Amino acid sequence: MTFIQEKTIADRVRADFPILAQEVHGKPLIYFDNAATSQKPLAVVDKLRNYYNYDNANVHRGAHALSIRATEGYEAARDKVAAFVNAASRNEIVFTRNASEAINLVAYSWGLNSLKPGDEIITTVMEHHSNLVPWQIIAQKTGAVIKHVQLTASEEFDFDHYKSLLSDKTKLVTVVHVSNTLGCINPVSEIIKLAREKDVKILIDACQSVPHMPIDVRAMDCDWLVASGHKMCAPTGIGFLYGKLDLLREMPPFLGGGEMISEVFLDYSTYADLPHKFEAGTPAIAEAIALGAAVDYLSNIGMDKIHAYEEELTAYLFEKLKQIPDIKIHGPQLTPDSKGRAALASFTIPNIHANDLSTLLDHEGVAIRSGHHCTQPLHRILGVSGTARASLYFYNTREEIDAFIVALKDTIDFFSRMME
Repeated sequence: MTFIQEKTIADRVRADFPILAQEVHGKPLIYFDNAATSQKPLAVVDKLRNYYNYDNANVHRGAHALSIRATEGYEAARDKVAAFVNAASRNEIVFTRNASEAINLVAYSWGLNSLKPGDEIITTVMEHHSNLVPWQIIAQKTGAVIKHVQLTASEEFDFDHYKSLLSDKTKLVTVVHVSNTLGCINPVSEIIKLAREKDVKILIDACQSVPHMPIDVRAMDCDWLVASGHKMCAPTGIGFLYGKLDLLREMPPFLGGGEMISEVFLDYSTYADLPHKFEAGTPAIAEAIALGAAVDYLSNIGMDKIHAYEEELTAYLFEKLKQIPDIKIHGPQLTPDSKGRAALASFTIPNIHANDLSTLLDHEGVAIRSGHHCTQPLHRILGVSGTARASLYFYNTREEIDAFIVALKDTIDFFSRMME
């Protein structure tokens, strides 16, 4: 009897990503830099092209057919994003350029107007710079104090330390859901539950979780959540902020200009209703519409299926990486069922700089990231100037992992011979 192996998600979708079929330096491209940005399926690229070819017009302010179609597409994308993260209202979704802008929106609109001297902000040492720098600026302006949750021995979120930091002075907890360097999936539900007991506001940086697993903001009960479109098969230049409706209503505008107003007089203005109060000027119309297409694409596959497939890939990647002598993989070690670990591995090899490793792997057609991954404080704590990072997505395969491991071993051997 002949058994036919069931096709994986990657088998079914690879043709949707023509960029993955190319060669780099004469070698088949292996794209393992998905934590930095994802590739875009034809459905998303086609949606961009269709907008500029047929519907290009400004939104909301026109009565002609093109403007109406553009507005309908733009606002339909908001509905899709709201459903994707299970927001209670479409008005809880604000389009931004990226997650960094979304965090800055909360920092300047809520933080600058709500925090006072002595108030405390709790974040972590593993945060992306985008969830550190805005709060440093706000703390300097308001006199608030920032406290940082440290790592456990296994390089994960130290929940006991977090509990010890929470106090009556705590006004905000802002934490990454999935570390882009350590790959740990932080226990956000437990983090939020504990903060709720002290009536603390919570912001979740979900850039590395929204593209890879089902997200339910109502079940999570966060106050704000941010994500970037380019990491979830959408174009660059578009992201979103989720915020609880009542909270967003209380927050003043972040930017002033067209679209975010109700009426303008020479000496004062009144502001538009949500979500337009926070979307000043002409928005990224095509990018937002394409984000809607990306949400459709991911939803049609199923986020639960994507997450399950990536767990399998992650287990296989770690199995192969651990066969390499002296490799140091940062973050929690993988459990037997591969739960609790994102589909990325940041690692170092003794006596080989991460940038050199990445450069030579590129000559083998392998694209990985090297450096500090916008987590400089974390790398200082880890005691390394940079790490090499291989990060996967649902269109990657076991065969690519095998080829990556061969290229990695060959690269290590090359450096070993040079040092003899």
